[in-house]
Amino acid sequence: MARVAHFEIHADNPQRAIDFYSAVFGWEFINWSGGWDYWLIKTGPAEEPGIDGGLVPRRGDRPQLGQAVNAYVCTTMVNSLDETSAAIEQHGGTVALPKMPVPGVGWLAYFHDPEGNIFGAMQQDANAK
Repeated sequence: MARVAHFEIHADNPQRAIDFYSAVFGWEFINWSGGWDYWLIKTGPAEEPGIDGGLVPRRGDRPQLGQAVNAYVCTTMVNSLDETSAAIEQHGGTVALPKMPVPGVGWLAYFHDPEGNIFGAMQQDANAK
C-alpha cells in the first residue's frame, strides 16, 4: 500500500504563505539550498503522526475562488476549530466551506489561504452530529 509522504503548497508570494502558515499552525519553514527556490515545511515533531511538506513558487495561474478543486486537499488536525478559523481569517485566509459535523469523528471546515489554495482543518469530537 502506498502512503502520502509529502505535500506541497504553491504560492504566488512565498513569504506571505510562510507568514500565514507559521502564524496559524506554528509550522517551521527551512529554505532548501538545492539550486531553486524551495522551502521545507516541518509541521510537527517526527514522533507524532503526520507528514511534512514543501513550499514552492507557483508556476502557472492562481486558482480562482469558487472554481472546482483540482488537487489533493490536505486537512490539518487542530485543538479548536473555532479558534483556528478565527486565526485563519485574522491572517488573511477565508472560509471556503463553513464548519460542519462529521458524525462520530469531529468538526470540519475548508478554507482558502492568502495564495488561493484550499485546505481543511478538523477538530476531533466523537460527539459531533
